[in-house]
Amino acid sequence: MQIDVKIFTVNKRFPLTISRGTTAQTTNIWVQISEDGIEGWGEASPFGVGNHRQSTETIQESLLQITPILQKFHPWQRQEIEELLTQKRVPSAVRAALDMALYDWMGKCVNLPLWQIWGLNRDAIVPTSVTIGINSPAGAAARARDWLQFMDVSLFKVKLGSTEGINADRQMLLAVREEIGGKELFVDANGGWSLADAIAMSLWLADLGIKYIEQPLPRGQETHLATLKEHSPLPIFVDESCFTSADIPELANYVDGINIKLMKSGGLSEAMRMVHTAKAHDLKVMFGCYSDSTLANTAASQLAPLADYLDLDSHLNLIDDPFTGALVKEGRILPNDLPGLGVQYSAFAA
Repeated sequence: MQIDVKIFTVNKRFPLTISRGTTAQTTNIWVQISEDGIEGWGEASPFGVGNHRQSTETIQESLLQITPILQKFHPWQRQEIEELLTQKRVPSAVRAALDMALYDWMGKCVNLPLWQIWGLNRDAIVPTSVTIGINSPAGAAARARDWLQFMDVSLFKVKLGSTEGINADRQMLLAVREEIGGKELFVDANGGWSLADAIAMSLWLADLGIKYIEQPLPRGQETHLATLKEHSPLPIFVDESCFTSADIPELANYVDGINIKLMKSGGLSEAMRMVHTAKAHDLKVMFGCYSDSTLANTAASQLAPLADYLDLDSHLNLIDDPFTGALVKEGRILPNDLPGLGVQYSAFAA
């Protein structure tokens, strides 16, 4: 099979600030697999969690190294390809792009969308949350208004973990809460709190009716999750602490849910394994994203009927997304009826 790699840069309509920094622009990679006159597409986007970073340059370098080795395979040889990528310790974002492309190729080969191949029910897809980054109270309220004007929003995700401390977090959240009225809220600290702050915030947030807390503690402090769970009246989800299905059993007794991202997991294949592992441990499942375009988020939407919560909004904040794919309807991200991923190239669709 032939593998082509293209780089594209996307810019955010509104820069996103989390506890680890601000992102306004990212350079992602578009992977194209061709065989038998059929082309499958995938995307790799850079991300960083603590000391674990996968930059655009790292992803590109890995793709250049692995591509010649993969050319001898046919896209139907999924198991052998996955085993090779694992053996070569290929970065997860690279595996994600290749895995997406192989699935896209398969769907186009049989002329069916992936959600239909898997027998999933699009009507089961829940609304996606939309994200409000760390900001001043007035700035966060203005961002909430922007989202409400842009689409039908039923669930907001507010980034906390401000470097100014939990009092700044509280003021910002109250401003958003006042702006959105009775719409549902959950918060994501991106590991920006200490254990003491996480306990204090969980009690305060519970009184406000917040749904749950995502990644309250930094990656590497998972031993403190048991103490937090003992004191927190709110469900606890982990994101940065959970990359693959292998991470779930050790976390299961101390959390209530996991956030699956294709770039962390290494693609749809591992995301499916994570769903089943989490459900076997009676955990809730969320699908999230990094600075992904419509390509990667449409791929994630193919598995969306299996999720309890969705946070697939990164492409909605792009001014120059080169792809079209999943539809936005009543606040939900719905895969379309086109074969494979159902993604098309449109230069700059936004």
